Parts: sequence; structure tokens; C-alpha cells
Amino acid sequence: MKKQTAPARTTISHSTGRREKTTAALSSVIAAVGLTTFKIVVGLLTNSLGILAEAAHSGLDLIAALMTFFAVRVADKPADREHPFGHGKAENVSALFETLLLLATSVWIVYEAIHRLTSPQVHVAVSVWSFIVMGTSIVVDVTRSRILRRAAKKFNSQALEADALHFSTDIWSSSVVILGLVLVVIGRVVPALAFLEKGDAIAALMVAVIVVFVGGQLGVRSIQALLDAAPKNGEYEMILKEVSRIRAVTNVHALRIRSSGEGWFVDLHVTMDGNITLNESHRVTERIEKKVHDILLLSDVTVHVEPLELAED
Repeated sequence: MKKQTAPARTTISHSTGRREKTTAALSSVIAAVGLTTFKIVVGLLTNSLGILAEAAHSGLDLIAALMTFFAVRVADKPADREHPFGHGKAENVSALFETLLLLATSVWIVYEAIHRLTSPQVHVAVSVWSFIVMGTSIVVDVTRSRILRRAAKKFNSQALEADALHFSTDIWSSSVVILGLVLVVIGRVVPALAFLEKGDAIAALMVAVIVVFVGGQLGVRSIQALLDAAPKNGEYEMILKEVSRIRAVTNVHALRIRSSGEGWFVDLHVTMDGNITLNESHRVTERIEKKVHDILLLSDVTVHVEPLELAED
């Protein structure tokens, strides 16, 4: 006998949850537009590779934010005939593309930084605007990463979580650029430390390292989700343990768990005494479903029941 239930839902309605997720993603898009424009203008005026690298980074942040915005909207569409498991994987595809964009940015930053380190002196005009734009970037990234992280945790959204992690590291990369600009100023004020004027290019290299590190993390997680990797926080073992404790269940096997957007699909086989009635078996499967829902809140559970006598044969 097979029993399938609709995913368990929190007290938040689907429409309200979708609106909150979309609003969080849209706020990230708006912030990315403002930061990218600001950094490009100041970077060109000051000829700072560190700021231009951050401008390129923010430009790809804008593309990533747009992808996340549309991915969240697509992922919230209900299941249909062509997509019986829903559209949740759209978030994972978005996160994977974001990884590729981050790695492409890193290649360009490394190339330009090495060029400046090995070429004749390139003048970087450090002004108060250089520090204002990077300080503004940090404030904006702190704000939007908190908004995205809160929404990601609330709705178990990998796309929003990826954006939150992305912008959290932007805070550190912006701080590195500020450090590079400070080194340039020191190198000009103190002749004995003139070599510090290369600090801008070195800061750009550090930004690239941060981007590669974060991109690698996002890429691995996205690929794992697309390959239907099981959760790694002990949910598999917890489900086996809790379902096995149910009195009528003599064995639990063939457990499979796959993610889809904010939810999970769980299939498992259980063995019961072949003498129990259909109604009793139904009540047991409902208890099994509740156990699974307690461990994986947004889960669609399918329970296949096998009689003990058949299992022994």
C-alpha cells in the first residue's frame, strides 16, 4: 500500500511566504544596481583597480541577484503535469550559474592585478570618495545579507541562502579594498614605504581569493542539490531511528530523500505484521508521516507498506 501526503506547511500562507521571498530578492537587486553604479563611477575617477574589481564583482552580483529573483518566483510555482515534483530545482540552477559568474570575475581580477604588479607604476587617485563608496558598500551588504539570511532560514531557500552568503563575503572583500587604499596612502606619505603603493593590486588579488572560495562552496552545494544528495545533518539516521520506534513497524528500509526548493521528497518502505487491518495500517502510516514531518518540516512523504510474511519469504 502506498500513501502520499501533501507537504506539511507552517502557519505562514503560501502567498505570504512567496511575497516575502520575492521582496527579499528584489531588495537585493535594487541594492546591487546602486552599488554597481557607484563603484564604477568612483573606480574610473580614481583609477583604483581594487574599486573597479569590486565594481565588476557588484555587476555580477546584480546578475546573480536578478537570477535569484526570477528563480525564487519560478520555484514557488506549484507542481504541474510536466513538473510533478515542482519547480524547486530552479533555485539550485540559479545558484550554480551564480558560481560560474563568480569564478569568471575572479579570473579577470587576477589577470588585471598581476598586470599592474608587473607593469610600470600605475597611478591610483585615492580620495575621500574611494573610502565613501567602499564604506557604503559594507553598510548595504550588511543590511541585505541579514534580510536574505532571515528569509532563507524562514523559507529554507537555497537561492536566498546562497545570496546571503555571497553578500556576507562581500563585506570582507570591501574591507580588503579599503586596506589596499590605506596602504597606497601610506606608501605616498612615507617614501621609505613606497612599495606599499602596490597594495591596491594586492588587495584586488585578495578579493579574487575570497570570491573563488565562496564560489567553490556555492558550486559544490548547488551540484549536490541537483544530484539529489541526501541531507547531511543526520536526518537520514533520525528518520530510520524514529520510524523504527513505532510499535507496529518491524523494519524500515529503502529510505530515499531528495530536496526540491524549500521542501523535501521522502520515500521509505516499512514492514508490518500481515495480520493487521487496512485501517490499522493506515493509522500507522500517518504516524510515520508525522515522524518524518517533525524531522523535515516541508516534506512530501510516500510510505510503502510490506507484510512481514512476504518480507520473510
